[in-house]
Amino acid sequence: MRAFSLGGEQSGHVIFLDHGTTGDGTMTGLMLASRLAQTGRSLKDLAAVMQRLPQVLINVKGVDKSRVENDIAVQAAVRVAQAELDGVGRVLLRKSGTEPLVRVMVEAKDVANAQAVAQRLADVVAKSLAL
Repeated sequence: MRAFSLGGEQSGHVIFLDHGTTGDGTMTGLMLASRLAQTGRSLKDLAAVMQRLPQVLINVKGVDKSRVENDIAVQAAVRVAQAELDGVGRVLLRKSGTEPLVRVMVEAKDVANAQAVAQRLADVVAKSLAL
């Protein structure tokens, strides 16, 4: 069971897992138009509920990306970072599907906090998963 069926990226990709596993611009437009019609609200009103948080992305090269999900030190650092963000922000570590690296992404209330948390995590990834 998954928690969410909607995902998106800064690149503009929007994914509706109930309908497909890749970004689809036409699907996104149709789903948005449908929601506008269902609610009778303006796009401005619907967008007002979204909270934007600064995001920092660090690509960590020279690591064994296959170990990112199971490395004890990396997972412990992720738990500490998530607790530090205390429900305002998020942490995402994932191996790149196209490059030999691990992506460390952190969202927080302010960019300085996001940068600090992301850098600490990137340092742990670099040390723990070094080739």
